[in-house]
Amino acid sequence: MDDDKPIIEQATDAISTAATTTTEAVKTAVKKVRKAAKKVAKKISKKKSAKKKAKKTAKKAKKAAYKKVAKKKKGKKK
Repeated sequence: MDDDKPIIEQATDAISTAATTTTEAVKTAVKKVRKAAKKVAKKISKKKSAKKKAKKTAKKAKKAAYKKVAKKKKGKKK
């Protein structure tokens, strides 16, 4: 501490420095959290889209199987 400055001014400087440092630390933490959240979101969205594609493929296969069975049944009747 400087003996030339009044105590109130020294305290004010210390508090403002602490506030600035805290603000910077919070900003850095928020950036890291956002970056991590984006990575997780990408992974999740890829998994969801893969599941959706699998469901669509299964539905198409199911429909195709039903059509084949229906055609076979029609062929047998004639």
